Amino acid sequence: MKRLALGMAVVGCLFASLSIFAQGSQTYNGEIMDSQCAALGGHMIMMQKGESSKDCTIRCVKIGGKYTLFDASTKTAYQLDDQKKAEQFAGAKVKVTGTLNAATKTIKVTDIKAAS
Repeated sequence: MKRLALGMAVVGCLFASLSIFAQGSQTYNGEIMDSQCAALGGHMIMMQKGESSKDCTIRCVKIGGKYTLFDASTKTAYQLDDQKKAEQFAGAKVKVTGTLNAATKTIKVTDIKAAS
């Protein structure tokens, strides 16, 4: 009986802790860029060579990068789980709505819109 009560208490604590960490959908602002440039903090190097943000992003994704949301104000890069939705916004400032997995810094994308 004590084991059952202890087991139920542990399960209750587990569910309570998971609900604390569960986040709802939020909106994140930034630029859709490739993961390589996001790691460097932007496209500055390629733009100095005359390449646009869009062209740089598309080229780098073709050679193995991933579409990423980069928030320049916080210097934070977020991986995006839906690469197809992100593709049409390559190099653009956007608002991404979704749920963040803080452990992997990946946003489960529900919507992407051009920033106004």
